[in-house]
Amino acid sequence: MKKIIVILVGLLACAAVASAQPRAFGARLGYGAEVSYQYGVGNNFAEMDLGLVGSKGWYVSGLFDFSLGHAGLFHFYAGPGVQLGTRNYEETDGGDILKFDAALLGQIGVEVELNALPLNLSLDWRPAYSITGGGFYGVGIGLGVRYRF
Repeated sequence: MKKIIVILVGLLACAAVASAQPRAFGARLGYGAEVSYQYGVGNNFAEMDLGLVGSKGWYVSGLFDFSLGHAGLFHFYAGPGVQLGTRNYEETDGGDILKFDAALLGQIGVEVELNALPLNLSLDWRPAYSITGGGFYGVGIGLGVRYRF
């Protein structure tokens, strides 16, 4: 009986810690269209994205963003990440070739958490450098809309 109580208390403690972590799910539009998931880690957060770049390919990204501070409703962040996927490259003869792509990412941005709604809006810049031969790409601005739960 004591073992069951200890196990139940442990499970409840794990559930309480997990439910106390902020999470957000939504979309990010920029270089492509992404389904985005954020998971809070203390004051920082991890972000995972699954994206499409039109007919040019798909990618999955993982980033860890560090909190740079707050100014009113605005939360500033920056961090490194990695990206894996496929990409169509245009050949000189006019055809396309599909290649595997691995890249290093950086991200810097600002996020607004709406108090009246469980939403956050973000605007960030995410440059990428392909380590498989594509050079720099995806240097652009992304707009994110996520539901916090």
